[in-house]
Amino acid sequence: MTPGIIMDVLLDSVHDTLELIPFLFLTYLAMEALEHTAGGRTERIIARADKSGPIVGALLGALPQCGFSAMAGTLYAARVVSAGTLVSVILATSDEMIPVFVAHAEPSGRMFAIIGFKVVAGMLVGLAVDVVLRALHRAGDGHAHIAELCEAAHCDCGEIDSDADGASFSPEAGVAGERDAAAAAAHGDAHGHGHAHDHGHGASRGRRVWHIVRSALVHTAEVTFFIFLVTLVFGFVIEAAGTDAIAQVLGSHPVRATMLAALIGLIPNCGASVAITQLYLQGSLAAGPMMAGLLVSGGMGLLVLFRTNRDMRQNLVITAFVYVVGVVLGLVVAGLGIIF
Repeated sequence: MTPGIIMDVLLDSVHDTLELIPFLFLTYLAMEALEHTAGGRTERIIARADKSGPIVGALLGALPQCGFSAMAGTLYAARVVSAGTLVSVILATSDEMIPVFVAHAEPSGRMFAIIGFKVVAGMLVGLAVDVVLRALHRAGDGHAHIAELCEAAHCDCGEIDSDADGASFSPEAGVAGERDAAAAAAHGDAHGHGHAHDHGHGASRGRRVWHIVRSALVHTAEVTFFIFLVTLVFGFVIEAAGTDAIAQVLGSHPVRATMLAALIGLIPNCGASVAITQLYLQGSLAAGPMMAGLLVSGGMGLLVLFRTNRDMRQNLVITAFVYVVGVVLGLVVAGLGIIF
């Protein structure tokens, strides 16, 4: 492998990783703010979004940006979204398929037909997953577990709830403080006490905001570093294998090609979706294997899931399920003779 190729792989890995940072940071920032300011409203938000989550997730996944799958992996690890929503985002995520179609000046109808198939598949499968899990009483407890995610990352999120004097902050304490200020005002001490209270409250709020931002930055840095290392390794693997070798393996047997294409789609690197799309456009890959690979190729969603979700068995089950869905739907496309 020449120094030029090594540098290309390194730059591609840096580029792919940097693209995810805004999504990861905003996700963690929203989660931290939700955990420490929303209180009981968090569960109500989750309950309202639970049934429609897979529909919204599939539509977001269709946008030409793999950052949404990374967001979904993180949100599922904190149980802010359901398993069906996570699956719908992964199946609908287009990753690098759209740029490759545009670069080859292919008819937009072909591209939108593939995206539409992925979106519908994501919606239906995601909704089915949530229905089955609820019927089996395995859909979770309906509560967000953001605090547990913070504890696993050792980001000292607990400091968010402490003021300068080490006292614990809570909504009840805030209400009590306001009552004290009102009482002081009634006794003619409104100006002095209220002025001090405003300053104290403003300082406390500023500290909480800083701790929320700092915790989000810590989470983002940890996950970003992990993504970069894995992306770099798989980038070298794909480069070493070569597109010609991949085409030769995938062009042998239809069923085996579908299973192998889905396996390649699991590689958490944009090179996987690029290779599958290019082989399809060149005529080296049939529609069935192509669809299997692109359904499974959910950007960095599964990679982030493995980094943030502590239940490894759960991660493996979700990954295996996505793989099986991709293979089955790929075989259906091939069996029905669907051409995009």
